[in-house]
Amino acid sequence: MTTFRSVPVTDATAHALLTEYFAFRASTFPNPSGYVTTFPSPAAFTEPEGVFLLVDLDGAAAGCGGIRSLGNGRFEVKHLWLRPEAQGRGLGRALLGELERRARLLGATELVLDTNASLAAAGGLYRSSGYVDIEPYNDNPNATNWFAKRLDQTL
Repeated sequence: MTTFRSVPVTDATAHALLTEYFAFRASTFPNPSGYVTTFPSPAAFTEPEGVFLLVDLDGAAAGCGGIRSLGNGRFEVKHLWLRPEAQGRGLGRALLGELERRARLLGATELVLDTNASLAAAGGLYRSSGYVDIEPYNDNPNATNWFAKRLDQTL
């Protein structure tokens, strides 16, 4: 059974998942010495500014992801990560859908995100979920691709 729970980014399990995510990205980044790790600000992922979710699969933490407000109804998806053993089960799509639902509840009219072309599965997930390529909206040194999705307020 899959469940989602909101936790502070300082939660021990959230921190462990983020640490795994950053280690994975550093080890698989096209230029490993160039990967920049930035742990998320707790205030940015606390309602009403945002939310950080853990994905539990059969009672065990399997992944995480969050949204944070950029202002004017625009929210950003950050740190979508599934442990390797949880990948390929549709959990990424489910987590993204839950983040979209929560964003609507917080008043979002648009979601944006950035990713790296080396994460082909992530790019595929975003495109198949209705995200479209946009011009860069930030200066994230790890990003090569930027996406956006307009949200209706249907819950």
